[in-house]
Amino acid sequence: MSDILGLLFPFFGLIAAGFIAARLIRQPESGLVWLNVFIVYAALPALFFKLVSNTPFDQLTRLDFISVDLLATYAVFSLLFAAGYFWKRNGVRESTIQAFAGAYGNIGYMGPGLAILALGEAAAVPVALIVCFENALHFIVAPSIMAVADGGAVRKASLARQVLTKALLHPFIIATALGFAVAASGVQPPDAFNRLVDYLAQAAAPCALFAMGVTLALRPVKRVPVEIGYIVPAKLILHPVLVYAFMMLHGGFDPVWVEAAVLLAALPTATNVFVIAQQYGIWYERASATILITTICSAATLAGLLLLIDATALPL
Repeated sequence: MSDILGLLFPFFGLIAAGFIAARLIRQPESGLVWLNVFIVYAALPALFFKLVSNTPFDQLTRLDFISVDLLATYAVFSLLFAAGYFWKRNGVRESTIQAFAGAYGNIGYMGPGLAILALGEAAAVPVALIVCFENALHFIVAPSIMAVADGGAVRKASLARQVLTKALLHPFIIATALGFAVAASGVQPPDAFNRLVDYLAQAAAPCALFAMGVTLALRPVKRVPVEIGYIVPAKLILHPVLVYAFMMLHGGFDPVWVEAAVLLAALPTATNVFVIAQQYGIWYERASATILITTICSAATLAGLLLLIDATALPL
């Protein structure tokens, strides 16, 4: 148990440090912009490039693995969308944000560091695949549904071009594609370049988690949604359970890959859900509350999951 606490404490400690700093040192959210630019455009892309480029190419072409992961994730998305739309009688846009709150985990900021520390370097490839493919699909699904909900005001060709451009030109996707190219060619970059990538990659997790804590502190909880009662268990329990079940039903995956997929599915709601909600002016205060509550609760659920993994209690 002490090993699990020792593993989780730095992660949640960095989030808490950012949260406390933002509370004590009163600065506007605009002060966070350049740190986020560094994280999204330099540190995390460098980490993904490093993980992918150092991996045998045959392991990078496991489309069956990422397909099963996405199927489980969007099963959760569909269930929550249906609950919001048919049960709670919310509109399409509001139900979409609620569904993302339960299906879009903080895989970018928390996933790579936690999974590699807990499972070792063997988790690097599945983590990179999940982060890139899930993010790309989320970037496509969110604006597409919102455009349909708006009555198709944007021409279909224009919408498709905008959505695909945003998804394919995201720094995570570009860095992963470059990593694929290096892995496929077998050509190694110069040592000086590799050292720069190492420096940036090492900064990714600390900066991302600290920024996450600051972000949570600057978005105070004003409205706690009634939907939180089923969104939180859906994100922290149902999502990893479904990913595990789908992986087992398919079979043929390395146990570390399954554990990595389950661990990433158990992460709290991504801060990007608030960004999407704010962009469309719908459910953003309650999205902020959901992110904070799932992050706090995940300290317990992640500890429980890591205990199961450590005790080899997950049949693999």
